Amino acid sequence: MLHDLGELGRVGRVLYEVMGLLEDERKRLEQLYGETPADQCAAGSPRQTLHGIGDLTRGVSDALRYVALALGYVALGLDARADHAVKMARMKPVSVPSGVDRMARPLGASTVRALELIGQLDDFFGGGIGMAVEVTLAAPQATYPPDDWEAYQRQQMNRPD
Repeated sequence: MLHDLGELGRVGRVLYEVMGLLEDERKRLEQLYGETPADQCAAGSPRQTLHGIGDLTRGVSDALRYVALALGYVALGLDARADHAVKMARMKPVSVPSGVDRMARPLGASTVRALELIGQLDDFFGGGIGMAVEVTLAAPQATYPPDDWEAYQRQQMNRPD
């Protein structure tokens, strides 16, 4: 199968930029909040905010690694490995943008910019991530973890997927 090195390169560069933004934001939030007590479990608490930015950063880092691996296999002409690597690279990054659901509002400018950039990669990730980013950015407050787990589980079961 033919793979587009230009597209993979473009996506890799965007993800690299996003990584820088999220790393800066993670450092800023760690300085802002310092050590957080383990019992801070409410959505938007300092602990959950740090958890959320960590999830985002790891998700983007993993996506960047998959894109880099795919680029390498394609460049080397190792078609069988390239096909699998490209398929993995096109998977929506785990915890992106859902890590933001844990984070206090207003979101930092770096987080917002990082999500906007990821949203622009909707076509690469097979659709859906752009809309998820818009919904996440529009949320007026953190939504996870829920205060009422039973209501949350009922809502999840009734979601049209």
